[in-house]
Amino acid sequence: MNAAATVSTAGAELANKIARLVEERGWNQEDFARISKLNRHTVRQILLGGEKRRLRNATVSQCATALGLTVTELRNLPLERLLPRMHGKPPADEEALKLLYERATLPDLTGWLDRNKDRAATLHSEEVQELLDMQAPNGPLEKFGVENCVELLERRRKLVCQVREIAGTEYLDLVEQLVRLVYDKVKGPRRC
Repeated sequence: MNAAATVSTAGAELANKIARLVEERGWNQEDFARISKLNRHTVRQILLGGEKRRLRNATVSQCATALGLTVTELRNLPLERLLPRMHGKPPADEEALKLLYERATLPDLTGWLDRNKDRAATLHSEEVQELLDMQAPNGPLEKFGVENCVELLERRRKLVCQVREIAGTEYLDLVEQLVRLVYDKVKGPRRC
């Protein structure tokens, strides 16, 4: 995939996320244009889909502000973490994050948490538990490093999110075949 296609895909994903959050607020195009202080043409392009272009940083900033989010949250947090906030609920994983800070005993992990508070806040409860389990003496965190282990968790989360998105399209059969092929290679005959 070339750089232009990557930018286009990222722009489309971000626009789709914004559209979903606007829908969750119950706003129409006119409401969102007024609240975000964006022109109607830009709002229409974001909300209606079709060919997506790269969103300017200023546009993303105005969208984030209108939705009550930071630009970092809008760009990096998965939709399932943002949707509860549209209804005034705190993120569901705050307790898991608190648990991570309380139970992190490995110095490399505590150091990583201090340096990467924003990334730590994006971890899901299952990922937090995995990190805590990896602290064992000579465990994965020591062998491979905290950064590598967290990066693998983040990559897996992104992949699962992408597969969910594809599952709602005409490409479901193709993804299913690919996953089955790789799964059989890794796990042997089907067990699921």
